[in-house]
This record gives sequence, structure tokens and C-alpha cells, in this order.
Amino acid sequence: MADEIVGGVSGPEATRRTVLTAAAALALVSMGGGAAIATAANDERKTDLDFASATDAARLIRQRKVSSRELTARMLERITRFNPKLNAVVNVLNDQSLAEARRSDAAQAHGEPLGPLHGVPILVKDAFEIANVPTTGGIPQLARYRPTTDSEVVRRLRAAGAVILGNTNVPFVLNDWQTYNSIYGTTNNPWDLTRTPGGSSGGSTAALAAGLGYLSPGSDRSGSLRVPADFCGVYAHKPSLNVVPLRGWFPSPPGGPPQLPETLSVAGPIARGAKDLLLAMQIMGGPDSAEALAYRWSMPAPRRQRLWDYRVGFVLDDDNCPVDMPVRKRLQATVAALEAAGVQVREGWPKGIDPKAQYQEYLYLLFSSLGMPPGAKLEALQGLAAKADGSVGSIMAQANLDPHGLYLDHARLQVDARLAWQAAFGEIDVFLMPTSFVAAFPHDHSEPQVSRRLMTSGGPRPYLDLMFWNAFATLAGLPSTAAPVGLTEQGLPVGIQIVGPYLEDATPIDFADRMAMSIGGFVPPPGFA
Repeated sequence: MADEIVGGVSGPEATRRTVLTAAAALALVSMGGGAAIATAANDERKTDLDFASATDAARLIRQRKVSSRELTARMLERITRFNPKLNAVVNVLNDQSLAEARRSDAAQAHGEPLGPLHGVPILVKDAFEIANVPTTGGIPQLARYRPTTDSEVVRRLRAAGAVILGNTNVPFVLNDWQTYNSIYGTTNNPWDLTRTPGGSSGGSTAALAAGLGYLSPGSDRSGSLRVPADFCGVYAHKPSLNVVPLRGWFPSPPGGPPQLPETLSVAGPIARGAKDLLLAMQIMGGPDSAEALAYRWSMPAPRRQRLWDYRVGFVLDDDNCPVDMPVRKRLQATVAALEAAGVQVREGWPKGIDPKAQYQEYLYLLFSSLGMPPGAKLEALQGLAAKADGSVGSIMAQANLDPHGLYLDHARLQVDARLAWQAAFGEIDVFLMPTSFVAAFPHDHSEPQVSRRLMTSGGPRPYLDLMFWNAFATLAGLPSTAAPVGLTEQGLPVGIQIVGPYLEDATPIDFADRMAMSIGGFVPPPGFA
């Protein structure tokens, strides 16, 4: 059973802060993509482990410079202190996580084999089943649902030695770029509590940005990993399609029939540094159940070994979805910094890529997978479909009314899109584009979502425009890494999307890591040290 968050940490030992500090100092603990902790030399917190990477935390545990119990107790203390104003972690496993940490320390003391995340406290998005823990997907009818087994992603993370601190908030049915539901309420962005952390993985990104854990799995269909990472200033990776198994992930109904192979949705990691993304992919990736009897998965090595050897294409704006000026200026500065570092860059959509056509194709397949909107009238849908004007409404109606044969035609166009991108990756190694056309925006829970508007320097914009920049990697099933690249003049995080070749997930992750060494990576939000 999940422990209640009320009342704080359940009896943690006093942490040996002097030992932790000395251990971190000896190990030269880094934040994010390998950059040293950027604080003044006389700052007593400069060696604090709160914002270290999962990779460094695991290394310190293996070196016996810190114990799993100490790290776990420290994270639980921080959740007690900071989570009330964020509402990011919704089920805190106080006693359970401390017991797991004690077992991790005992296993190490007895010389047992250690996994790559041995003893590292992590969080899990409330979309992956955790045995005996409320797993709801933000759905009120599932508020009391407690699965009997772990999802495959959670099972693999546990097998790697991770300690589960609890799970994090999501929007209703994982269907929003904000994070709120009637069970747990609203999650706030640690950079500005009046703004959203994004969705649907917003609880995880807010928690990791605030230093409440070291890693989290998330999921993505319309930017649900990438947009929250952008809004909270952390890293996330949308893997190649079907590389990470989704057994035990919503929207598959509890105890329902087996889920069909996904055509858009993926599960992937969230972290404070790119190296952690690579480690998590090595743990989470690979075939599930019976398929594992026949084949194995291994991630190809990155295409290049040095930042300046990468061939980089980029588009930072498009008439189909103009990027707000504060975001665009930060992205332009990022490309300029890469050029100054000697990276070969070329601007423009690759040959054979029609962004408008691919976006419309993505919308068709998305709405086909979502099904008919609740309360939709057949006559109204028929009228929208007859317009055939390429609008979001018209495409949604066609996707729900077309016969199966037409759907298959669109499925073939999805394969064509992947082939077009693969041809482009013969000339470039990664492709950079915005993750979102705006930075984190104020909470807006008005319904329906389609009626919401986002304010930009160029005027109000449709809420559903948030789908555009995330559509291309999703449609073609490509890997895409979201990486922080600095702040707007208003002090809000901005991220860039690094799209890579199909099945070559290590390439965009490696580029993100090397880019951080030149332009900087994760920075903690003020007030959470």
C-alpha cells in the first residue's frame, strides 16, 4: 500500500551530510550533461547531491561513498519539504522505499552483483503500473485501483537496482499538455508556480527539476515527454517506435485484452542529464515476453565521437506553426553557439520532407487511435469530414469515419514518412527543431481544450498548435531527445528537440550530451536548493 504523503518522511535516519558532502567533493559530482556544479567556491551547497545525475549517484553508491538509504532518506525529506507547493509526487512510498534501500545496502555489503542503478531512488509516472500502488492515469474511476504486478518498464528498472520513491501526477487519461486531474489536483512548474510543467509527464519533469529524485520513465504520443522537459528545463528521450515495451502502461485497461502494437506512442526516460538517458535506454529497451525468445535488441553506437564532427540540419521556425520570439531567440543563440564550436549546420527542411503534409498525416493517425470524441454527433462529424479542408476538425472527423481501407492508405504514408527521413539522415546525423512554440504558460483548465488560446508576442494562438513540432518524430517513429538550452528573458526554460535516425537512439542522446559541454545543460530552478 502507498504511504500517505501527509506527515512527511516515515522515520528516516539522520543523514550524514558531512559524509555526503565529502563524497560528492571527491567524486566531482556533476549536474546534467557532465557540466560541473556551477556555484561559488565558498557556497557550502556546491557539492550537494540533490541535483546530481543518476549515473553519478549510482557510482557513489558503488564506491561506498554514500549509501542507498542515505540518498533515499534525503529524497524523501526533500519531497516533504518541496512537494506541497509543486504537487508533483502523488503517492510517496516512505516505508517501502526505505526498506528497499536497506535491502540494496545489505546486498552490496554481502558482495552481491550490483545493477547499473543499484540503490538509486527514482520516481515513476502514474501511467506505469507499480504493484500494490495506486495507478490511475488520472482517471477518477481508477482512484482505488492497485495492480498486482509491475509494468515491464518498472520491472526492468527494479531489476537494475532502482529504488521506487513513488509515482508522479498526470493529466486525465494522459491527454493534455498540462498536468491536473480530479484525483490529485494540479501540478505546478518549479520555475513559476503559476505555470504548467507541461503534460502528460509533467509530474515527473517538475519533480526531477526540483531535485526530488534521480530518474523517471515517461511516455509520449504528442510531445508528452518532450514538452514537459522543455517547460521544466530537464532532459527527456522519445525512443524509436516499439523499442521500449509498453506492457502495464496506460491506456491499456487494467486486466483488459492485450494491447495492439503501437503506431505512435512510446515510453522513454526523463533525467537531468543526457548520460542518464542513455543508461535508462539500455535498461528499458528490448523485446518483451515471448518476443525475447527470438531476438535481442542492442542500441547502435552514436554516429560521431566529437561534437564538431556531427552533420546537423535545423529548422527553428515554420509558417505552419511560428515560434514565439522569446523561444526563437534562445534557439537561434543555441545554433550560433554550435557553429562557433565548429559544428557543420545547414538550415531548412530536408529534401523530401513536406512539413504540412506530414503534420496532417500525423493528425489523422492520432485521431484514429483516440477514437470518436465523447458526445460527438454523427451528423456534425459528417459535415466536418465533408469540408476536407485540412483543418484539425476536418481531419479528426475523417479519421473517425473513413473505412478501414482508407486508414491502411494512411498507414502506408506513415512508412513513406519514415523512409523520407531515413533518406535525409544519409546527409545529416541529427536534425534540430523546436520542442514547443511557446515556453511554459499559465494554468488554463477551461474546456474543451480546442477552445483554449495561448498568448504569444505575436498574439493568441490555438492550443492544439502544441502538437506541430512534436509530430514529425512521432509520425516516422524516430528517436528524439529534448535538451535544455537556457532561459528566455522572462526566466523560463527553453529546450531544443534533437531528432535522430530510426533505431539509432544513441546518436541524438550523444549529441545532447556533447552539446551541453559547450552551451550548458540542466540548471536548478531558484528556491529548491
